[in-house]
Amino acid sequence: MAPSRSYDDGCATAYALDIVGERWGLLIVRELLLGPKRFTDLRADLPGVSPTVLSQRLREFVRAGVTDRRRLPPPVSSHVYELTEWGYKLEPVIHTLGGWALQSPDPPRRPPQSVDANVLSLRVMFDPVAAAGRTVRFVLSIGPRRYRVCIVDGELDLARGGLDQPDAVIDTDIRTLHAYLCRTRSLRETLRQGDFHVRGSMAAVAELPSLFCPVRHRAPAPSPSAARG
Repeated sequence: MAPSRSYDDGCATAYALDIVGERWGLLIVRELLLGPKRFTDLRADLPGVSPTVLSQRLREFVRAGVTDRRRLPPPVSSHVYELTEWGYKLEPVIHTLGGWALQSPDPPRRPPQSVDANVLSLRVMFDPVAAAGRTVRFVLSIGPRRYRVCIVDGELDLARGGLDQPDAVIDTDIRTLHAYLCRTRSLRETLRQGDFHVRGSMAAVAELPSLFCPVRHRAPAPSPSAARG
């Protein structure tokens, strides 16, 4: 089915925007990157979107093959939305847009409202060069939510949920985590504040700031034209 509004242009970029370019579209994708969510979860994590618009976007995504809608087995028996294999291929688009925005002359100064969005920002901050040859597996506990963060030889895996035998479990809030990773607080200072609790290897937690860095401190990647030249 054709989108409600279309650029009517044969360009692949225009076609992609026909599918995901409507308001709230890419933010819904962002919220599903770490795993399935119920409609009520999406509403809570995207408080600015109306139920009508959210329903419309989800219907469009299901029709386009970006997401699936499925019922969870008893005793839950509720519907969840999840990205299809094709939908997950939008992940690098989300991260590239985020990294591009952080290099703006006037980047956003407030943290995202969504906990998932804050956790996903670790992908933008991650330094694969520094992480080459290193393995760190930990669980982030932020309020009632848990996330597994696995770093294996320069690769970062993020997902909602727990992890068997992690190196450490970190119980904290997003502001404290980012302050620690961005080195505005030392580990000793962070622990002393009382809003950062560690169970497991303190040595593994101590090396995390070396694996993440703000985008503005990195050298810019070569442009596609330079790479082709």
